[in-house]
Amino acid sequence: MITLSDLQAKELIAINDGRRLGHISDLEIDPDRGRIVALVIYLREKKGGFFGKPDELMIYWEQIVTIGSDVILVRDVDGAKLFLE
Repeated sequence: MITLSDLQAKELIAINDGRRLGHISDLEIDPDRGRIVALVIYLREKKGGFFGKPDELMIYWEQIVTIGSDVILVRDVDGAKLFLE
């Protein structure tokens, strides 16, 4: 079993180009099935106030290639959803 804190300690790497995407900030979970749907990565802090929401990158579970001891390798990052708030 792996915990959220274990996942958050791992860096996400895109296998397409070797880009470092960052660390997991949150999870999207399917409440009906109790499974992880996507990993959420906050890309950068927005300027414009204390309560500004950062941009989010959604990495869907199907995009994960492997979860290693230090990193999570993902594919098709260009096809991931970017949420700009």
